[in-house]
Amino acid sequence: MAVITISRQVAALGDEIATAVAKKIGYSFIDRKQIEKRIVELGFPQSKLLKYDERKPGFFASLVKDRDEYLNYLQYAVLEAANTGNCILIGRGAAFILEDVPSLISLRFVANDSVRLERLQKEFSWNEKQAQGRIDESDTNRRGFHKSFYNMDNENPQHYLMTLNTSKLSLDEAVKLIEALVKIHVTAKSESEGKIAIEQRLKGQRLVNQLLFDFHLNINFLRATVDGNVVTLQGVADSSGLAERAVQTAAKILPTCEVRSAISIVQDFKTYQ
Repeated sequence: MAVITISRQVAALGDEIATAVAKKIGYSFIDRKQIEKRIVELGFPQSKLLKYDERKPGFFASLVKDRDEYLNYLQYAVLEAANTGNCILIGRGAAFILEDVPSLISLRFVANDSVRLERLQKEFSWNEKQAQGRIDESDTNRRGFHKSFYNMDNENPQHYLMTLNTSKLSLDEAVKLIEALVKIHVTAKSESEGKIAIEQRLKGQRLVNQLLFDFHLNINFLRATVDGNVVTLQGVADSSGLAERAVQTAAKILPTCEVRSAISIVQDFKTYQ
């Protein structure tokens, strides 16, 4: 059970290579539209999706609770998909959601600007100015998205197992490299440990979403860390009573687990609604 995540620049052949790799090694390719569809199915309004989905939120959009709601649904959708195993996920910070999972293969695709310009001009019959505008917009949005939601620099190669320059590699060469990397890097041990790690993160995210969206507990930045049968809640509440209610509710949802609180109490804590 391995998971491949792909971060890519626009016109760096991310979708094309992902499709070819999935076919070559028998993995499922979970694309942008599938993740978007699942986020909406989980409860996030379709009308608000474009404010956040792989783009830098505007100033006010970054302050309202919709932002955190989107992130919780996104994380659940990515973890749910990863839990199926042997899949490829593209974009939306999946590498950061699954960071440190032993069976994760995180890749980034880049290309020289001149090559990206040429590809966009050819694909869309654009002039150079139009193609450059698309590159600038996409790069800015992706940097802003990852900074806003994960406080991470998506262009930093340290976050990825391997970065491939598709100006230098053909599609077939990239596919062969990734196929070899999967065989070398993924072991029975890492698969087993990765499966457990993903299941625990999914369990924690499912609990968070239940507490926030089913029980309407107004706890900001709520997170649940699962370690075996121990669940630790983190976040910011405006009263100890609310924190205790979260613990009691979580214990009812997960009766076989020990639920602990690491929720900070900050009276008069306010967020934009």
